[in-house]
Amino acid sequence: MAYWSGKTVLVTGAEGFIGSHLCERLLELGATVRALVLYNFDNSRGWLGELSKLSKPLDNLEVIFGDIRDLDSLRGAVNGAETVFNLASLIAIPYSYVAPRSYIETNVAGTLNVLTACRTASVERLLQVSTSEVYGTARYVPIDERHPLQGQSPYSASKIGADMLALSFYSAYDLPVSIARPFNTYGPRQSERAIIPTILSQLLNDPEVLRLGSTSPTRDFNFVKDTVEGMIAVAQCDASVGEVLNIGSGVEISIGELASKLMNISGIRKEIVEESSRVRPIKSEVDRLLADASKLQDLTDWRPSYDLDRGLAVTVEWFRENRARLNPGQYVR
Repeated sequence: MAYWSGKTVLVTGAEGFIGSHLCERLLELGATVRALVLYNFDNSRGWLGELSKLSKPLDNLEVIFGDIRDLDSLRGAVNGAETVFNLASLIAIPYSYVAPRSYIETNVAGTLNVLTACRTASVERLLQVSTSEVYGTARYVPIDERHPLQGQSPYSASKIGADMLALSFYSAYDLPVSIARPFNTYGPRQSERAIIPTILSQLLNDPEVLRLGSTSPTRDFNFVKDTVEGMIAVAQCDASVGEVLNIGSGVEISIGELASKLMNISGIRKEIVEESSRVRPIKSEVDRLLADASKLQDLTDWRPSYDLDRGLAVTVEWFRENRARLNPGQYVR
């Protein structure tokens, strides 16, 4: 806690699933948090609204509306911040097939703006948040940070571009940037665009069958609190500067097995139907992801606290309590 106490921290993408959990944890650790939220017509703070339910006062949280695609709005947000966590990103893989240019504008050009603003402001540390999707289908497992990068979707290609820009700013300008590369994060507040909420929204509501895309691909799932702790560990580790560090459990499970596990935990069973509209293009599907997080574990004291069963139990309970938010009949790209 001492490391973060009194520090001014900027979190971009703060209103999102992981961003809101990160802000919550940084506040618990004593940081003053600036939360950059995408400017919107009704001043919605997204999932940051959930933080008002916490017992801890939010005096140290400042919400700023802006857009990482606009350098001017970033300069003011970054100025005076000691550490910056860049989570702002377009993340839905299926939509990247429909609107690839928007992913370049946000994930690549937007990241360039973050890097430029941080360089100008001489921030002490920038954490660029990546994704395991940049590895594509595993050529070997477990996947370490030396694994080839493969842009199998416009989304993953845009994140590869963002990562390379970040590393170039370290090499060219000595910007103190680290890259955290989490494998598949899940937990409360996650969008229905992700596989676990997709399954739960259908299990907990009316559909007679469970409609999924391909059920054979495997993923390394990580509870959101573990992902957040991993990001914080990277950000406060001096040895991580100029480095890429995976955040993952080292355990893989297929989508079909995951669906069965969620049925067991929820106590609800349904027939699984593979639906063609939910299947990625064959050359774009990432068939296998399994993390090697030994580099992070060697440099820090981070270890996962939640195994899959425990994390899924917490997640199922949250979605059960919030089932009114779900739209089980609609496939959300």
